[in-house]
Amino acid sequence: MILAEQTVATPLRTAYVVAVRRPPAQPNQPHRPRPQNQPAPPFNAPAARRLRAALNMGPEHVAYGMRASYGLPYVTQDLVVAWERGLASPANNELTALAGVLWCSPAELLGKPRTLREHRIARGLAPEDVARTVGHELPVYLRMEEHDEWRGTERQSAALADVLGLSLPDFITVTGRETKLAELLRSAVTTRWQAYVRPVGKMVPLDRSILGDTLQALHQNYQGQMAATLSWGGGGSDSSEGGRAFLDRIVEHFWGAVEGRGR
Repeated sequence: MILAEQTVATPLRTAYVVAVRRPPAQPNQPHRPRPQNQPAPPFNAPAARRLRAALNMGPEHVAYGMRASYGLPYVTQDLVVAWERGLASPANNELTALAGVLWCSPAELLGKPRTLREHRIARGLAPEDVARTVGHELPVYLRMEEHDEWRGTERQSAALADVLGLSLPDFITVTGRETKLAELLRSAVTTRWQAYVRPVGKMVPLDRSILGDTLQALHQNYQGQMAATLSWGGGGSDSSEGGRAFLDRIVEHFWGAVEGRGR
């Protein structure tokens, strides 16, 4: 087993050191099909193809390594090619084996993770590791992954952010707060933004001045777009369409504005 130490920044501006483990070869482990309620992680096909080429390996070599070292006898050259062309996605155990054969971490083979399970897989962690770290029983934590619904105390949430290396936007998404945040932000830009500094601040631990400036800028942006659209042609439908488009991406606009003020 290969261990490496990696320092990771967390939303609370602290750091921790986590051991990254290359998955051991398990030739006698039988293949277990992916449960129906566990979707494949977001696979990065170009990255898999690039990593294989960098090792001067062909798809047949990758397939052989997964069969011989990871007990996946059904993996063929054609299946590896299908993964690399984006025609299929490897399941969790297949992704771990593929990362082992390509001498990389599972995170290097993933697109941007969004769910609790995807972030865990990207970190190369077992469910038991995360459950133990955050102080949940394993069955309880697995149900959270299954339903994509995090429940925990502030201490447990902070531990989750640490162990998964979550940025603040990722933390808000994974803990199920994004929908509520979007509702507050829509109200802030369509009414009086000042009234929403405190409610948004309870969800997003940001400096109050940065938060206030961000909400004010979003409010001015939205109201400016609406006023400009109306002045150009008096078309109510165009105005409504432009406003809806802005509100649909309000969380994205929010994080972009926060990042700009944090530089």
